[in-house]
Amino acid sequence: MSFRTRRVLFITPFYMLFEFFLIKYMFLLLGGMDDAYILLITIFIGLNHCVPMLFEIRKSNVITRFLTTLDGIWMWASVMFLIDIVIIYLIGSFVALSFEINLALLLIVPVLGVYNYFKAHHLKINRKELKINNLDHDICIAHLSDVHFGSVRHRKLISDLALKLKQLEGECDLVIISGDLADGSSAVMEDDFLALSDVDMPVIFTPGNHDFYPGIDNVVRACRKAGIIVLDNESFEFENLNIFGLTFSFDERDLPKIDESLIKPGRVNIINYHVPYYWDEFASLGFDVQLSGHTHGGQFYPAVWFANRLFEYNKGLFEKSGKYLHVTTGVGSMDVPMRWGTDSEIVVLKLKR
Repeated sequence: MSFRTRRVLFITPFYMLFEFFLIKYMFLLLGGMDDAYILLITIFIGLNHCVPMLFEIRKSNVITRFLTTLDGIWMWASVMFLIDIVIIYLIGSFVALSFEINLALLLIVPVLGVYNYFKAHHLKINRKELKINNLDHDICIAHLSDVHFGSVRHRKLISDLALKLKQLEGECDLVIISGDLADGSSAVMEDDFLALSDVDMPVIFTPGNHDFYPGIDNVVRACRKAGIIVLDNESFEFENLNIFGLTFSFDERDLPKIDESLIKPGRVNIINYHVPYYWDEFASLGFDVQLSGHTHGGQFYPAVWFANRLFEYNKGLFEKSGKYLHVTTGVGSMDVPMRWGTDSEIVVLKLKR
């Protein structure tokens, strides 16, 4: 049983307790509902939170993917309704609110939901420029991370990603994926990433934490079937670039020795590492560029505000003394198919002499 599965099963009773009181207070604003009905709704929500997952981790199917997506959307809505209810009660402590006003304020959440869902499914191309020493000529990298292939976003996400990357073939020289190609919510089959084999550029991938949840061997097997170059604590040379893929250290895996021996003099040295940590240390060793993801930029408000404080480098391009760190907000979404205040993005990094 993976860490993710254990986490979901452990949280489910607390999640159901939260949902019971959330739904109770929502209906109190609209006249109330019998607790027995609220309990039935809560039991359905709790079962839908964990039972489809138990099928998905063995073999994915349309029905359990739909139920998991429904659960993800409701989880997002629950957070928004909680904020909405707090605001309503704060206003109501000063001004009497009618049924119609309460209903209108609650309807803000589904309206926001439509926008959030669209935003999460609209893959953007963003562009940034890095001025680098040791380059023989300009090179363009399509940088992406956190695809999160799983129950909520399945093969269509891989197909959409492949189409976007094919559009960049005339502009970019290679693709680098900074971890979390899978998210562990569903099993990964050998053909699941096959659409990426149509991309006529080298595609390089280094595992992140979520890639271990469905079994790292399954993820690597699917990558290799799609022609993806897997850098698991290994280097790959491309033109004037030396790219080292540092795999996220997980469970029994020890962090490999990171020292000056990984640096190739006269080349642009890039470290592909899922989390935006240790930039100063990597830069001091001689890495010119660090490519990371993991944060999703917070994914949606109000989580964006917390992510900006939790992560020193939450999203974007950072530069110190000619060394760069790029943290992408990711392609997919974690658990909930919603975005607000962040892009689902592929970033074209233009390395210029």
